[in-house]
Amino acid sequence: MTINQEHNYRQNPMQEASPAISLKHRKKAETLFLILTALFITSLVTSNLIFQKFFHWNPLGLYEFELSVGIIAYPITFLITDIISEVFGQKRAQKVVIAGIFASFFALLIVIIADVAPATSWSPLTNQEFSKAFSFTYLAVAASLAAYLFAQFLDVQIFHFWKRVTKGKHLWLRNNFSTFASQFVDTFTVLFLLSCFQVLEWDLFGKLLLNGFIFKVAFALLDTPFAYLGVYGLRRYFGLKGYGAELRLDD
Repeated sequence: MTINQEHNYRQNPMQEASPAISLKHRKKAETLFLILTALFITSLVTSNLIFQKFFHWNPLGLYEFELSVGIIAYPITFLITDIISEVFGQKRAQKVVIAGIFASFFALLIVIIADVAPATSWSPLTNQEFSKAFSFTYLAVAASLAAYLFAQFLDVQIFHFWKRVTKGKHLWLRNNFSTFASQFVDTFTVLFLLSCFQVLEWDLFGKLLLNGFIFKVAFALLDTPFAYLGVYGLRRYFGLKGYGAELRLDD
């Protein structure tokens, strides 16, 4: 056991010391972390850009949802942060959240510049059409970032709270409990702000809040097997043993 590993163990007795990994495995772990981060940022930015289209969805004829297409990509971000939290630790998960903030601001800057640039006479989209398609992107990004800050940091904090309480056991519990709470906060905050900005009518607030939260809860329940599969596969590949064991790449 190295000095760092012994210190980590004393700080968190539930966790076995992370095994020393080879340089080859360390490089693969860093590459995997970058891939997960890229998927996270892509899902986040895309959801903000496409949110203005709404659709009907009636699974098995049981209930008709009215949802923004942005909701298709956004719940994936919570699955990714849960996997990163479980395998790479809380600090790495928080770094991904911060990276998403900068990526959203940068995407917004690009949209602003593209909107200002004058269209040619033969452009498939005129200035007016482009502006209409992205007219609420500024407000959407502002609302989404506010909700995102609350929800993602809440998700990471609750996830690790339940991880400590359960001594690293019951991944399904912390995966779902953290996501339920954070998704409600996210859905409420973004809809509240968009209604305040008059992007959405207030009479749609209750329906969209209920529809969005139910959809995200269902997604959280359905993604639990994928969370187990991802975490189990990565732990086995990198030789992580014991509940709560994490890759300590920053040590």
